[in-house]
Amino acid sequence: MSEIVKLKASDGHELDAYVARPAGTPNAGLVVVQEIFGVNAHIKSVADGYAKDGFLAVAPALFDRFERGVDLKYEGADMQKAMSFFPKLNPDASLLDIDAAVAYVREQTGKKTGVIGYCFGGSMTWLASTRLKIDAAVGYYGGQIANYMQEEPKCLVMLHFGKEDGHIPKEVVDKIAAAHPEVEIYSYDGAGHGFNCDMRSSYDAPSAKLARERSLAFLKKNLASL
Repeated sequence: MSEIVKLKASDGHELDAYVARPAGTPNAGLVVVQEIFGVNAHIKSVADGYAKDGFLAVAPALFDRFERGVDLKYEGADMQKAMSFFPKLNPDASLLDIDAAVAYVREQTGKKTGVIGYCFGGSMTWLASTRLKIDAAVGYYGGQIANYMQEEPKCLVMLHFGKEDGHIPKEVVDKIAAAHPEVEIYSYDGAGHGFNCDMRSSYDAPSAKLARERSLAFLKKNLASL
C-alpha cells in the first residue's frame, strides 16, 4: 500500500514523499534516500520491499527544492539531466528534508527509525548518522562519505561498496574503515557503482542480494521488535 504525502521541513519548505506501508502494524520506520535520479521506480521499489518486511518506508523527494517530480531513468537524456543536478545539491537543505521524513515516520509509528540511502543518498545517509537523531543507518556506495569521515556517527552504521566502483577507489574505502573501525563496512567482488539497482547496467545480482540480506538483518536487529 503506497501513497504520496506532503512533508514540511523545519525551514518551511514543503516536499513530496513516497510512503510504502506494511500490511500490518509497522515494526519500525525507515527513510529511503534517493540517488541523483530522484524518487524514481527503483527507489519506490526499495521502499516497497522494506514495507513488505514490516517497515513503514518513506522516500522524501529531496530535489523538490529546485525541481518537483524528478523521476529519471539511467541512460540517455535522463542521465545527462541527473548529472546536471550535482551543482544544485545542498547537503544542509537535504538533511532538513530527510529530518522531516524521520519526524513523519516517528509520528506515524512511535517506534525507532533508520535511514538507508543509495549513491547520493548513501552520502546523505552518512551525514544523517552524524548530524540527525536516528537509530540506525545503511549507506550504499556513497561517493562523498570520505569528505565527511571526520564526523562521528551518533548511531550504528553499515556501509556497502563495490570493489569495481570506478567512482570510489579501494583506497577511499580503506580510509573510511581506518577512521571508523566501529562501522560495519562490506565490499563486494565484481560489483561496480550502483550494483544494487536492477535497472542499471551495473546491476550485480549476487552482490545486491547479499547486501540486502545484511542490511535487513542489521535494520531488524537495531530498529524492529521482531
